[in-house]
Amino acid sequence: MAKVKYYYDSEKLAYRKITPKKRKKFGFAALFIVASALFGFLSFVILLNVPYFKTPNDRAQQREIENLRLNYSILNKKLEQLQVVADQMAERDNNLYRTYFNTAPITEEERKSGYKKSYVALQGYNNSELVIRTTKKVDVLSKELAIQSKSLDAILKLAEAKQDFLASIPAIQPVQNEKLRHVASGFGYRTDPFTKARKMHEGMDFTAKTGTPIFASGDGIVARADNSASGFGNHIVIRHGYGYESLYAHLSKYKCRAGQRVKRGDIIGYVGSTGRSEAPHLHYEVHKNGKVVNPLNFYYGSISAVEYVAISNAANQENQSLD
Repeated sequence: MAKVKYYYDSEKLAYRKITPKKRKKFGFAALFIVASALFGFLSFVILLNVPYFKTPNDRAQQREIENLRLNYSILNKKLEQLQVVADQMAERDNNLYRTYFNTAPITEEERKSGYKKSYVALQGYNNSELVIRTTKKVDVLSKELAIQSKSLDAILKLAEAKQDFLASIPAIQPVQNEKLRHVASGFGYRTDPFTKARKMHEGMDFTAKTGTPIFASGDGIVARADNSASGFGNHIVIRHGYGYESLYAHLSKYKCRAGQRVKRGDIIGYVGSTGRSEAPHLHYEVHKNGKVVNPLNFYYGSISAVEYVAISNAANQENQSLD
């Protein structure tokens, strides 16, 4: 209730009630309305520019969103790094490994195209485009790595086969011959020590004392270790695979048996002079697909280029063989 005000009327010597004019009343009311509206507008502007009060649950959700954004950024960086590694592996695969093994390279189209997958299940969400884009990156990279894995498996098989092939070739001299003084007679036509006729000598003769160790010239399986072949006396035949065989003749004794698997450099027997032999020596032959070949062509595994020239000169002299 508004407070009643009075004034003193000196003419009538009495107190009278003050009654405000209507216009003045309207002015006060209008002023109140304008002030209230202004206060409301300012309050609305302040609320728009000041963050609303967050509950603990709101703050937890905001932190989770920020963590997801950070994890997404880290994931994309890792995907980019993995893509670089995958590209480097593909380059080495095509330009190094497959070139070395003489195998056709995998094309870019084979590595990166042809991946078909529906992403309908990922649509309809606030961040669907972001999720689908990232999922596609993962799927394409997964396909590339799967293709690369199969390629490396194939390369590994080729490497194992080539390693087995290289180890199987009869590539070293069958006796110790550091000073290259033990080559008595080489491959080709030579004088027979018994008939003195000129005939084909199908191997190399190495002079050595009786009991000198004889080495397997390559990995393989002993096919024979006996004296059944005419003229060879005690002899060994190793089947190396890939069409290769090696023969060691005139041994004094064996250190292997038929069916035994041997490695290059293993001692398989000892020099002697059994069979059709003029003096203690080793007669050594190499066969390729059933035909005799010059053993000198396979010594790259145990001598240098200079030593090869020296042993070649000694082996090519037309002299008398020892068997």
